[in-house]
Amino acid sequence: MPARRLLDAVRLFDALPDDVRQRLSDQMEIRRYARGEHLFHQGDPATEMFVVLDGRIAIANQSGDGRESVIVILEHGGLFGELALFDDAPRSADGRAVADTEVACLPYESVRAVLREKPDLLWIMVRLLAERLRATDEALADAIFLDVPARTAKRLLELAGDDDEFTLPLTQEELASMIGASRERVNKALALFTKLGWLEVEGRGQYRIVDRAALEDRAML
Repeated sequence: MPARRLLDAVRLFDALPDDVRQRLSDQMEIRRYARGEHLFHQGDPATEMFVVLDGRIAIANQSGDGRESVIVILEHGGLFGELALFDDAPRSADGRAVADTEVACLPYESVRAVLREKPDLLWIMVRLLAERLRATDEALADAIFLDVPARTAKRLLELAGDDDEFTLPLTQEELASMIGASRERVNKALALFTKLGWLEVEGRGQYRIVDRAALEDRAML
């Protein structure tokens, strides 16, 4: 997708006049990353923000013993890396491609110049950051109140979206990290859903939701 059309599709930029979007698109750089390649690591200096053009990006934290916790998986149109735009702090998490991925990179200074010209755009940024905070609060509540099968059902529904047939865009280790449980416990949950007839495995990483209502009910227990 051309950079200009991409900016039209991202809420942060859709309120901007055409000439401003064009100016920003002219300053974007397109980069490609292979599966498993890092865009940045936690603690790295931050000077730019990103939008996913194609593929998938995992935003993840690392524990002191090397374990990984996947915070979110971003797909086409996903905006990330914008937090340090406001405080110039180092990266707060890792950004890693979980598929062959293409991203558009936009320097902070280009965005700051627009914000100085049009400060009303800051309210859009605040809404986006508030959504991220609410999602973090929800994930924390899930970790406290939901068991592993419930969290697994919830993540499967999120990854499937409106489709009953879908390909899991993660390895089993990455899915377990996103759920916050061991791979063995997540596999047991998947096996249980299959045994109950709620889910079918159609191939490597390919699933079909047979009983969406049952999965939705289990995701809330």
